[in-house]
Amino acid sequence: MNEFRKVLKAWDEDRYSKDFPESDQEKNLPQPPIQKDYPKEAKVIDLISPEDISVGNIAFKEVIRLRRSHRKYVKDPLTLEELSFLLWCTQGVRKVTQNQVKRTTPSAGGRHPFETYLFINRVTSLEQGLYRYLSLSHKLCYLEYIKDMEALMEKICYKQYSFAVNGAIILCWVAVPYRMEWRHSILSSKFIALEAGHICQNLYLACAAINAGTCAIGFYNQNKVDTLLGIDGENEFTVYVAPVGKIPSL
Repeated sequence: MNEFRKVLKAWDEDRYSKDFPESDQEKNLPQPPIQKDYPKEAKVIDLISPEDISVGNIAFKEVIRLRRSHRKYVKDPLTLEELSFLLWCTQGVRKVTQNQVKRTTPSAGGRHPFETYLFINRVTSLEQGLYRYLSLSHKLCYLEYIKDMEALMEKICYKQYSFAVNGAIILCWVAVPYRMEWRHSILSSKFIALEAGHICQNLYLACAAINAGTCAIGFYNQNKVDTLLGIDGENEFTVYVAPVGKIPSL
């Protein structure tokens, strides 16, 4: 079996019983931070609190029926409340304990290795630019303005879809592998891959609930996306990309 397939296999007692590496948690090493720091001088924006969000009230059966990939969007912007809803549904925090974070998506051992970056193009009351979601406080951190970012993302995603056609935001989920490796050692790659799927499916369902659409992308120029986000591509790197925009009423 090739190495790519081995990454996705479950724990095998015969295979690992003698040489399964001890995790850093078992070595009593300190756990990594559950959220990246951000520049203290950065502009931080309050989102709508989950308790105050009123959008997305739709029957679950209807959400499942509406769930699909959308590659074209209308020019209507997302509201700040709709953006707050999407971010909370995909990486919102429900509870923090000593060693775990309880989010709106599942994670092996509560490790949650992802950070959410987003290019905002069309959201009411927000300026265009690159942001990061601060999930522990449910806020946005403004990072920088990037000129022609829709055309740039279209190019480095190999012109798969027309990002520049009315997309409101582009979400980029960035893995910080050591958060998972600290506990799960060599099984971490499997769990990180699974959790990217959990997050993105929540996005699809949340979009369906607010008459928006998305189309997840896993094929892109890794180095260029990582560089655009300002990450090193080794200790943290992009795993998934998803544009989001409003769609015509179905």
